[in-house]
Amino acid sequence: MNFKGHFSYLIWLKAGCIQYLRYKLLVLLQIAHHTAYIHPIPSGHRFPMLKYELIPAQLLHMGIVGKEHFFTPQKATREIIGLAHDLTYVDHLLQLTLEPSMIRRIGFPMSQSLVDRELYLIDGTVQSALHALEHQVSFNTAGGTHHAGKDFGEGFCLLNDQAVAAAYLFQQQLAKKILIVDLDVHQGNGTAHIFEGHPAINTFSIHAARNFPFKKEHSTIDIALPDGIEDEAYLSLLNEALNSCISSLKPDFVFYQAGVDVLATDQLGKFKLSLTGCKARDQLVFQLCKFHQIPVQVSMGGGYSKDIKDIVNAHVNTFSAAIDIFDL
Repeated sequence: MNFKGHFSYLIWLKAGCIQYLRYKLLVLLQIAHHTAYIHPIPSGHRFPMLKYELIPAQLLHMGIVGKEHFFTPQKATREIIGLAHDLTYVDHLLQLTLEPSMIRRIGFPMSQSLVDRELYLIDGTVQSALHALEHQVSFNTAGGTHHAGKDFGEGFCLLNDQAVAAAYLFQQQLAKKILIVDLDVHQGNGTAHIFEGHPAINTFSIHAARNFPFKKEHSTIDIALPDGIEDEAYLSLLNEALNSCISSLKPDFVFYQAGVDVLATDQLGKFKLSLTGCKARDQLVFQLCKFHQIPVQVSMGGGYSKDIKDIVNAHVNTFSAAIDIFDL
């Protein structure tokens, strides 16, 4: 082969490798996203709805993923939602007949488009859990609606996406022992309410002791931390507790609620984690899942920093941590 032919061969080989790596990523990484996630809310509302537009945009802008890695969920059915929620509550929600007191408890003006958003969000987590079973890890760009309990909504949460998905995997016998790891600064009270006493779906929550919700439920493992905890102490506690939990419970599937309201910049949180510490938290969770060969589905959870950039960057870090650790 002459020099020209050899050079052409190298170009062809490089192109082939790039195509293979791109195909590998396409096959392995799937991210649920729907334009309905970006729901209009009243001006000045404390919920940062804009982040659901900015997270996928930033992932694409940074070249972390491509457009082909996103899939569009459908509306979840009443029957699937009923695996985790009381159907009387579900029907009131679907028919827009919730009591005013429940609407106030949720914190959003009720509308058909808001309910539809929740249905897309639920299916996004169910479908991404199915992808994770095949390819180690999968994401929803929204979700982590952990304040919704069996028969109530609360704290910007109408229905509980990870609870529904966990119940679905268990009902379909796709997972026998499930662990929901909730690292939002607020206790996953709704998730704990739904699964308290469940023989095979366990809940793990590390949260601020003196923060919303002020009536805590009973998770399988609750670790309530003092205000102002910083990176080193938080990560040490998490490492010890989660290692012990996984070793004793031996789950075959993990749901990870990756709320970023643990940041020091958060207006509703009371922890003092840095952006680096928040990413180290994500890395710790993914490293444990990879070491134990446990598939993991990730939903975003909360984040209320004044500067939307802080919220988006922390969420994007969660994606990049998983991609690096699972070698996607």
